[in-house]
Amino acid sequence: MPAHDPEHASDTPYHKALHRLLSLADFERMRGAAAPTYKYDLERMRELAGRMRLFDGGPPLIHVAGTKGKGSVSAMIASVLRTHGLRTGLYTSPHLHSFRERIRLNGYPLSEDSFAAAVDRIWPVVEDMEGGSIGAPSTFEALTAMALDVFSHEQAEAVVLEVGLGGRLDATNVIASDVAVITSVSLDHTAILGSTVAEIAGEKAGIIKGPQPVVSAPQDPSAMAVIRKRAQLKGAPLTEMGRDVTYAQEEHDLSGQTVLVTTARDRYRIRLPLLGAHQAENAAVAVAALECVQLPLERGTIEAGLGSVRWDGRFQLLATGPYLVVDGAHNPYSMARLHETVRAYLPGARVHLVFGASGDKQIDLLAQEAAAFADEVWTVASRHPRAAHPDMLASHFERFGTSVHNAGSVAEGIERAMEAAGSGDVVLVTGSLFAVAEALQHNLGIEGEYYPEFDPQASALGRV
Repeated sequence: MPAHDPEHASDTPYHKALHRLLSLADFERMRGAAAPTYKYDLERMRELAGRMRLFDGGPPLIHVAGTKGKGSVSAMIASVLRTHGLRTGLYTSPHLHSFRERIRLNGYPLSEDSFAAAVDRIWPVVEDMEGGSIGAPSTFEALTAMALDVFSHEQAEAVVLEVGLGGRLDATNVIASDVAVITSVSLDHTAILGSTVAEIAGEKAGIIKGPQPVVSAPQDPSAMAVIRKRAQLKGAPLTEMGRDVTYAQEEHDLSGQTVLVTTARDRYRIRLPLLGAHQAENAAVAVAALECVQLPLERGTIEAGLGSVRWDGRFQLLATGPYLVVDGAHNPYSMARLHETVRAYLPGARVHLVFGASGDKQIDLLAQEAAAFADEVWTVASRHPRAAHPDMLASHFERFGTSVHNAGSVAEGIERAMEAAGSGDVVLVTGSLFAVAEALQHNLGIEGEYYPEFDPQASALGRV
């Protein structure tokens, strides 16, 4: 993520707390084969949650897994619960600008003081575990425990947890849920989750732990078969999009889209501010999940909550003349959906792609999908340690005959692409949420965080 000057911030209680948290094993920033060498199971998380008494009941909890759309669905559900008047906790990852965004109360990231206090509460347990046989928790495990502890400490009345990776062995999966949601499953993180859609679906379906209601987005037949089998095994009633719930786009423009969702219980007409057919699908999934929660949610509340949702970095329009759009598509499936969205909302526009991706992604397939709609590509590296080198990215696009340039940083890529674009063209920043975060910061003047644990300049650019 982009950094601000460490001299101005590293002495604050919040940054000291963040330094503590990032001193643990952090898979998100490990490159190559380093991450899988760390024992990948729930033993540490169960121990941590048990010591912190995180199993002791709690408010209604919705657990959301999936390859694509799980963050958007989580944000939609949380928005409706807030509209209903509930003090709502939302846990998501990764963040765009600050670690505090990952733990939200009533739509707002934790304050710096609250974040530091949460680290203080968990740290004696972390230190004690470090000296034990199973070792200290990872950064994500500690952060997950912090989130659950914060929601309890702040008396949240409803909680939405987004899975970090997979589902079956994800740190969030030690807590019982009232509703399990599985968004669209496709190939991603294949080194950890499996090489087929069915194998990955098995990991996602691991969040079905009992007879709680389950909602699934439309799936590849092999994935749906796995989800159905798991739900049947656990005695969990399953709601499927297309079979039990239908949805349709009524109209759309760059200000939003109108989505009609029909369930066995009701019919909803939603003016959704998030763009793209995939977000219409996500809205239907969210509606179905909300109908499963044991709360007296009225149609108007659900429509209003979805109508006020905000989830940055997902086909977000930042400027016009030329258009500047950011989208966090980072796997082949989501890049194909992005292609569809560009053509639906900006038909005929020339596309100048500012493309930065993590080195552990399926870059060959990502580039193939992106090359299908890009007229010109500017390859860039975000400041994240896993960022792929722009030259390597460019070599993939060259295979498809795409006009490609190495622009270095995200900011430089945007500036060069905007200079080259005509007034009706679109400059589209995509490939990873890390590149999107830097684009938002560059365009909106947002200050990103500095993490002293690694050089803020991308290793991809040869400075780590």
